Amino acid sequence: MLKFLGPPTSVCSQSERGQTRGQTPGLTPRHNQGVSRSPADEYRARLEARGATHAALNGSDLRFSRARLGVFGLLVLVAVFASLEVLSAFWLILPVVGLAVLIQRHDRVIRARDATARAISFYERGLARIEDRWVGGGSSGDRFADDRHLYANDLDLFGHGSLFELLSIARTRSGEDVLAAWLKTAAARPEIAERQQAITELTSSLEFRESIAVVGSDAAALRSDWLVEWGEAPPFLSPHWVRYVAWGITAVFIVTLVVWLTTNNSLPMAIVLGLQAGFAWPQQKRVERVSHGADTAARDLDVLGELLERLERQPFTSPRLVALQRQLESGGASASRAIRALHRLVELHDWQHNLFFLIFSLPFMWGTHVSWSIEEWRRAHGRHLRLWIDAVGELEAFSSLSVYRFEHPDDPFPDIVEPSGSGRTGIFDGHGLGHPLLPAARAVRNDVACVAPTQLLVVSGSNMSGKSTLLRTVGINTVLALAGAPVRATSLRLSPLVTGATLRIQDSLLEGRSRFYAEITRIREIADMSRGPIPLLFLLDELFHGTNSHDRLIGSSGVLRSLLDHGAIGLITTHDLALAGIARALAPRADNVHFEDWFDGQELRFDYRLKPGPVTRSNAIALMRAVGLDVPEES
Repeated sequence: MLKFLGPPTSVCSQSERGQTRGQTPGLTPRHNQGVSRSPADEYRARLEARGATHAALNGSDLRFSRARLGVFGLLVLVAVFASLEVLSAFWLILPVVGLAVLIQRHDRVIRARDATARAISFYERGLARIEDRWVGGGSSGDRFADDRHLYANDLDLFGHGSLFELLSIARTRSGEDVLAAWLKTAAARPEIAERQQAITELTSSLEFRESIAVVGSDAAALRSDWLVEWGEAPPFLSPHWVRYVAWGITAVFIVTLVVWLTTNNSLPMAIVLGLQAGFAWPQQKRVERVSHGADTAARDLDVLGELLERLERQPFTSPRLVALQRQLESGGASASRAIRALHRLVELHDWQHNLFFLIFSLPFMWGTHVSWSIEEWRRAHGRHLRLWIDAVGELEAFSSLSVYRFEHPDDPFPDIVEPSGSGRTGIFDGHGLGHPLLPAARAVRNDVACVAPTQLLVVSGSNMSGKSTLLRTVGINTVLALAGAPVRATSLRLSPLVTGATLRIQDSLLEGRSRFYAEITRIREIADMSRGPIPLLFLLDELFHGTNSHDRLIGSSGVLRSLLDHGAIGLITTHDLALAGIARALAPRADNVHFEDWFDGQELRFDYRLKPGPVTRSNAIALMRAVGLDVPEES
């Protein structure tokens, strides 16, 4: 039986030998300040502590449940004795007060237990990432997949087992939105520097990241778009002078109420109540709309307020995180304080759900005044909701990347440099490059350099030898680097780049496009990008393999020459030995490199190590014979 085997032993960096990332006891991460254990050991210790806390809270939950049941039984018993006049009804106060206290304290225990359960989940997922068991355990980011994006699908940024799933610990849609945007759009050099500073500061803040992770069980239900729309909507109650009329009517009612109580003359009060009804009735639907909208917004703002409060309290020093905190100021008050004020207004409105209070409050126009106060809140703070949501989203994106850095202490930040030469040629110089989605124990690392005068690497080799994986490794590390994140490498130096790839070009039956047409359309888009102000990194897999060898060679030579003339750098793959001649034609701007394979009996072996020069032989015929195809010997 034919077998496909990699190298007898995995080729890893020295820090990876004998361990899966972060698993060796005693390993001290270079940048995990204040943590003397490896990331995995730190997570295990915290898991054990949170597990003990959760068990204790479960015990408290059971005890409070039994106590509540006992006190409720006592309440029933006292009520029976009071009805029989054995005891005074006064004794009912004791079990009622006791039950109220128990309910309040029990609720605290339940909330603490649920938060502890979320902390346990947080550390379990972190340990799974460290041990390369993370696939399927997080958000896949499928909603960000875009077939027309120039590299997202090609580099596995979104979907099952994607880079997004590995990175994201965001619990709100806004956090996922920001992280996805960072992966899909390269940042400018100053922005990358600011992100690296913020990520560095958050890397050692494990307690803070945990506090973010345990906020609210329904953080994912935060409807950011609806909240922004509600906050920025035009006033529901207008014009503003109507509010003063309402205050005036209420004041006059209070005067006539005093007159009635002191003189027993109810006529003035009856007249005022009639005027009040005529004033309030036309506004009733708008008042209800205001109160209903505020009630919905307050529920959505519960989680947001907790996240914002944690962000406000944390002492930051990096410019980007400090700027995020300043973004939370609104009308001289903090965002969390403003949200608490809205909650108080909603609670005041909810008092009217009590029938007795509703009857008492109607003459005072309670609901109208509370609704006008809610409108005043929207006028003062509604326009800031977008900023608050954006701040939370950015914080979660930073937290995601700082978690990645904490869990992968050997992954460095890249050096972002200016393009070289007068032609602004791109730079990519990576040593010990690995693919972050591959298990560290099986990853084989390679050096890849596109540095002047070399702009193009023509990667040849047989199928399954590692060509496409190399392109994805270069691409996904570029994405990480230009998002501000650490990279899977010993070191990486690169200039700002725009990226285009053709690793997953597919035909479309619905759109009537062949794969070849889809490929040349994508390459045209990539070629257009090469004419922009930022150098292009192109990653072209089996370039033009959907046409004949003659047209393929001519087309490839022309396209590549044009890309290099515009300062682009990149890699192309081929198993067509004729295309290896392109590198000679474009020398010294292009070099041939290759992957080898060999048969060991019936076993096809690969070492996945990049070597200089073009591949000199093909395994296709031998592979056909090995699987049982009747292929004649060459004459």
